[in-house]
Amino acid sequence: MSNVTEKTTVNLLGKEANLHQQVLASFPLCDVTEDDLTQNPRFCKLLVLLAQHMDRTGLTASLKAELEKTEQNLQSQRRQWLRTEVLHRGLQEMIQDHHVREAHVTEPPDQNMLHETMEKCLLVAQCVRQLDPSNATNEEQPFVFGLTPQHVKELMPPDKDVQRMRRALPKQLENHLRQKCLHLLSYYQPECETESEGLKTVKLSHLSALLDKEKTRAESLRGTCRENAVLLQRQSQVYLCELMKCIQLLQTLILDHRLKIQTDLDQSKLDYLEGKCELVLQKLKAETVEVQLDTYTPNSISAHRKIREKLEAELKACRAEKQAAELKLSSFEILGKEFKALADEYCRLRSEIENKKWALAELTHVKN
Repeated sequence: MSNVTEKTTVNLLGKEANLHQQVLASFPLCDVTEDDLTQNPRFCKLLVLLAQHMDRTGLTASLKAELEKTEQNLQSQRRQWLRTEVLHRGLQEMIQDHHVREAHVTEPPDQNMLHETMEKCLLVAQCVRQLDPSNATNEEQPFVFGLTPQHVKELMPPDKDVQRMRRALPKQLENHLRQKCLHLLSYYQPECETESEGLKTVKLSHLSALLDKEKTRAESLRGTCRENAVLLQRQSQVYLCELMKCIQLLQTLILDHRLKIQTDLDQSKLDYLEGKCELVLQKLKAETVEVQLDTYTPNSISAHRKIREKLEAELKACRAEKQAAELKLSSFEILGKEFKALADEYCRLRSEIENKKWALAELTHVKN
């Protein structure tokens, strides 16, 4: 029975882990971890339901279809604008190249006429576009210096020159664009500069597909980098959470076991200091004995012993004399105050006798 229960628990845990992984994969841009899903099962169910109606970027099916339609329209308008812009810039570059060549070589008259007509047409078209009222507002805008587009169009070159330019321009523009494409090919593939024109033309026909492939690869790598950045951020958060848990556990271990360990450390340090102190005392005793051995010879030691014995004998005799005097004094103290006066008188008489003896001795010595 217990084995069946364990297998059921393992299966449930496995399904829950797979569900969490699916939810995280469905919402890669959502800052949610697996622990958050485990602690909030209702929120996990909500994300599972939302995943059925949303894609990985968080857009619904209807909104995504509308967005794709809008993007297609935008791409179409962008391509149309790019065609016009490429032609306009190509014409401007042709005019600039013509002015550069004029400074070094003499151009044929028909080429000069072609480029002058083209430059005038571009300037007139640019001025007409600047003078046209804006399409973004219904309000009437005043004309600059009172000029109208019709006034500017009167400055167009003659129709004969314009027609001649239109007949020669496609070929000139084609050659110019082809040279630009060849420069782009040489920049992208420098090794093709030494190849023949036919091989360059073949490679040039495959260049756009190759560039599209590289662009798709770059966009794929950019998306992978974004996903890796999100994954790295999520892993960093998980790592920081685990690191904080480890720090808290380490602090708990330090606070719980520091006093016990500190007691053992203090006892070990005390034993070490006691041993060191004992060693220092033994060393001092050894130094003292060594100094005594260097200072006192056997003869001096025997002389000191005799002196000590003599001093001890005299000290013993003095102590015996002191004890006898103390006994006499104690016996005299029994007699009372009258005896004290008699003792004082006795001391005075003894002092006078001593003084007279000394004076008599001095007189005898002087007389002799």
